[in-house]
Amino acid sequence: MKTSTLLNPGFSFFGLWEIKWYGVIIALSMLMGIVLAFYTCKKKGYKTDIIFDLALAALPLAIVGARLYFCIFYGVDSFAEIFAIWNGGMAIYGGVIGGILGVFIVSRIKKVSFLDLCDIAAPCLILGQAIGRWGNFVNQEAYGYATSSMQFFPFSVYIDSCTQSVCSCGGSGWHMATFFYESMWNLIGVFVLLILLNKIKKTGAITFAYFAYYGLGRMFIEGMRTDSLMFLGLRVSQWLSIALFIAGIVLFILIIKKDIFKHNKHNPDIMLEPQIEQTTLSQTSTDSTQKETGDKSNLNEDEGKKDE
Repeated sequence: MKTSTLLNPGFSFFGLWEIKWYGVIIALSMLMGIVLAFYTCKKKGYKTDIIFDLALAALPLAIVGARLYFCIFYGVDSFAEIFAIWNGGMAIYGGVIGGILGVFIVSRIKKVSFLDLCDIAAPCLILGQAIGRWGNFVNQEAYGYATSSMQFFPFSVYIDSCTQSVCSCGGSGWHMATFFYESMWNLIGVFVLLILLNKIKKTGAITFAYFAYYGLGRMFIEGMRTDSLMFLGLRVSQWLSIALFIAGIVLFILIIKKDIFKHNKHNPDIMLEPQIEQTTLSQTSTDSTQKETGDKSNLNEDEGKKDE
């Protein structure tokens, strides 16, 4: 029995204009990423003011990068279509490249560690990816091979109008819900990165853990899709995922073993006082008070002996 999962791609806003669900989901993913950044920012020892600088620089460049990457590698029918992002067509690797460029610009302006800021952003990015993948559900895109078993969501999703050139569904049918697989993989990744953020303080560790984790999942999930460009027997995104995974693992190990990105770039205007310094100051203050109290006690005893 055919059961369509097609949703209305948009809704009317007081009858004035149509709002696309894809855009709403992408906006929500960005908002939740910013909310999480308030936590990761403090964990890295930065004042939360820098979140707004990162958002203003990284988010617009991420959108531009995601759209340009898609248009370059997948093509569009006209120049005007480049700007029609409400119809879908955003490539996450282009978004990551654009976002990284924005983070780099902020790090240069604020004179702080680029990788520190990347560590702040990595858990927020993968959370945004987990939420943003549901835009593919609304637009019926980023699905996998046609399947004749387990024809129910979330294992598979019914596609009403299949546009894949190599597909056995006959134009419509049940397909592997690869967007959902990646969404769940990324959601688990949020917790993995937050655990590492609490346990590992070395610069760059969270960034390259993200590269390794995301690359590993995308490497396999991309192999289930049929709408990606091929190169030397694998999809282009798979090659990129393999490179990310290898680079992420190697650099993560080097950071843990040798702390290769250790730095002394501390801008007091945007960084919190290190906890160790606060503890030391507090202890010093306590010691001074105790010493003063002891000195006064000794002085009183000496005066008492003189009076005797």
